Amino acid sequence: MRRIRLNYVLGADTGSAPLHNPLLDLLQAVREQGSISAAARVLDLSYRHVWGELKRWELELGQPLILWEKGQAARLSEFGAKLLLAERQVQARLLPQIEALRADLERAFAIAFDDSVHVLSFHASHDEALAALGEEARTRGLHLDIRFTGSVDAIRALNEGRCTMAGFHVRLPAVPGSRGSSSHSQRTYKPLLRPGLHKLIGFARRSQGLIVARGNPRGLHGLADLARPGVRFVNRARGTGTRVIFDELLGELGLAPAAIEGYANDEPSHAAVAQAVASGQADAGFGIEASARGRGLDFVPLVEEAYFLACLKSTLEHDATRALLALLRTAAWQQRLADLPGYAPMQSGEVLSMSRVLPWWRFGGRGNAREGKQ
Repeated sequence: MRRIRLNYVLGADTGSAPLHNPLLDLLQAVREQGSISAAARVLDLSYRHVWGELKRWELELGQPLILWEKGQAARLSEFGAKLLLAERQVQARLLPQIEALRADLERAFAIAFDDSVHVLSFHASHDEALAALGEEARTRGLHLDIRFTGSVDAIRALNEGRCTMAGFHVRLPAVPGSRGSSSHSQRTYKPLLRPGLHKLIGFARRSQGLIVARGNPRGLHGLADLARPGVRFVNRARGTGTRVIFDELLGELGLAPAAIEGYANDEPSHAAVAQAVASGQADAGFGIEASARGRGLDFVPLVEEAYFLACLKSTLEHDATRALLALLRTAAWQQRLADLPGYAPMQSGEVLSMSRVLPWWRFGGRGNAREGKQ
């Protein structure tokens, strides 16, 4: 049994991957570049060093990692490919916990270097843009202490005082309940949110749909295709906003969960869903476009949604909250958001009327869509 030892790097730019391993980074580069020399250039290493490391690890592990023949591109051996995919899947699956650990460390160092830094605690549904926002915030003296969890758990954490801001998302347009019935989203979120107590802050519009292999070899174009024989699906966990939307869409189609092979197999993040498809463990998952594109997969858009930040009305005047609102309104942030696949700014940084953007309550007057700081 081989043991794992973790370490971390403290610096201005430590890269985007949660955890790095030199061997796995090397295998990833060879797979993507198709040659050892090209992989060495991408990693900014010498050809001799990469060659030596590969040989050393093959001796250590007792199995070949790279296969190549004269005149052909280098490729991973069966063992090398299995090793890489297994490690990437574990990292994707543990992403919420890894990010929580990193957030704890970054918060500790942020306060150690400057005890005047604004710290804003988040519990939020997994989101690529929110992770990018955390990077942008650090350049402006604001530290976002982000814990990725399901949308339902995020709002509960807000109500229990375990965070200042909760990130969750709903379909566009949000569907109001009709007399005698209600949407799945309404039944999920309405008991957790109270107009007058909570405020919503606009964040982003994003696209959700089917994450499929490159070229969409199974020809999957809608949720009904998931019920075809032999199609393997990977789901998001209960309590996530994506699972709420997916179940709502199935109900509208009259499609039973039992008809979908893999409905009960779930993953904790969009990244883990995409990795499951990339590794061949599933033919499709339901998630965001950015996670699909980031792993070289194809994407079939099915629904647009709004990602909101919820807070208590009493925290709107806190320095950290005001700093966040100012950041969300900047042109630089909104351009960075627009550059992410499947994302667009949507009333970013504006304080919104909950009863207007989530029409699950009925009051005497129509009210205003923007409530400001009332």
